[in-house]
Amino acid sequence: MSLKVVVLSGAGISADSGIPTYRSSDGLWANYKIEEVCTPEALARDRAKVINFYNLRRREMAGKAPNAGHKALAELEQYFDVEVITQNIDNLHEGAGSTKITHLHGELTKLRNDNSDYIIDIGLRDQQLDETSPNGELLRPHIVFFGEAVPMFEKAAKIVQQADLLIVVGTSLAVYPAASLVGWVKSSDVPIYVVDPSVPKIPFLRNKIYHKKERAAVGLPKLVKQLIEFAEVNK
Repeated sequence: MSLKVVVLSGAGISADSGIPTYRSSDGLWANYKIEEVCTPEALARDRAKVINFYNLRRREMAGKAPNAGHKALAELEQYFDVEVITQNIDNLHEGAGSTKITHLHGELTKLRNDNSDYIIDIGLRDQQLDETSPNGELLRPHIVFFGEAVPMFEKAAKIVQQADLLIVVGTSLAVYPAASLVGWVKSSDVPIYVVDPSVPKIPFLRNKIYHKKERAAVGLPKLVKQLIEFAEVNK
């Protein structure tokens, strides 16, 4: 039976494709206050500002392509049962060819109504201010705003519990509840591979942790090559 590889990815993997991270000094929040563009209250108070913020994010995505890190994870599916859990709202994992992806914080290319029972893919076009669902409800970005529950967390936790090997890439593990997912591994026998120039805040675990202090586009292809070689040897 194929080993189950679960990947937790964050903004760092997309930074190598030219998408600014949220928390860097020149990141997405450098010119915005979170409470002005990424809360339910902000949407109710100044809908146009919030809609425009995410329209700008889609325009930034135009021309951006998956990097070597994304592509390496997609290649890994040829040898293992791979599932990606991402904090990113871009579609670069999909663009690289990964097929099992759980978006914790929503998807930039989609809109939804408040109840999430109507979701539409708009690609990278702008959202119109007055766009509605078929029943007339105003649509909003399909994004989990700060202060909102993370609907996909329970599914993600169950996926992590199935992991025989966990890869953490491009995340400082500073955003909760996403950061707590590493603690859902089924036992201390599950190895954890971290690919990031910095040292993420991993809670106390007895698992073996292997750290590649490299950017995702550099370190992930190396790690994937090692895992593929292991798979080939153990056919």
